[in-house]
Amino acid sequence: MNRSATEALAQTIRDLRTRRKVTVRQLAEQIGRSIGFISQIERGLSQPSVEDLLAISQALGVPFTYFVEPAHGPQHPWITRPGARRTLGYARGVSDQVISPNLSSQLILLETRLEAGADFGERNLIDSAEQAGYVLEGELTLWVNDEELRVRAGDGFQIPAGVPCRCANQSTGITRVVWVYS
Repeated sequence: MNRSATEALAQTIRDLRTRRKVTVRQLAEQIGRSIGFISQIERGLSQPSVEDLLAISQALGVPFTYFVEPAHGPQHPWITRPGARRTLGYARGVSDQVISPNLSSQLILLETRLEAGADFGERNLIDSAEQAGYVLEGELTLWVNDEELRVRAGDGFQIPAGVPCRCANQSTGITRVVWVYS
C-alpha cells in the first residue's frame, strides 16, 4: 500500500473510532491488541492485517468494506474498469481490488493478491457472510474448521457464514483469488 493510502486508512480508522466514542485502549482490548499497535495504525506507521482490519470493523460496528478506499474518476453503477477499482492493501503481503461497483449490495466481488508467503493473519476469521472463491493464479492454502486444504488455479471453494477459516499463500509465487461475499 502506498503512503497516501496508508494515511487515508489511518485517518478513516481514527475518525470512525472517535465518532463512535471509543478510546484507543477500548479498541485495543476489544481486538486483543496493544494500545501501541492501534496508535501505530492510526498514525499511518503500520498497516493492519486482514484479520486485524476485520476485528476493527466488527469492534466499531461497520462492514469490512467501510475501509476500502474509493476509486477516483467517474463510476458506472453496474461496471468497474481495471484502472478505476477501489483498492486496499494490508500488512502481511495481501491486497484487494474491489470488482463490485456497489459496496452496499448483497453481493461483493473482490480480487485478492497474496505475495509469496502472505497470509490473512494468525487467527481464524469468522465472517458473518457466506463466501466463495475461485483461484485465478497460484495456490491458496485454506484452513476451514482447522482442516487444511490446498486450492490451486482453476479450483473453486465455498465457506458457509460463521465457519472459522484462514488462508495463506505458502507457495513461492503470487496467488490471485476472486472472492465472492454474500
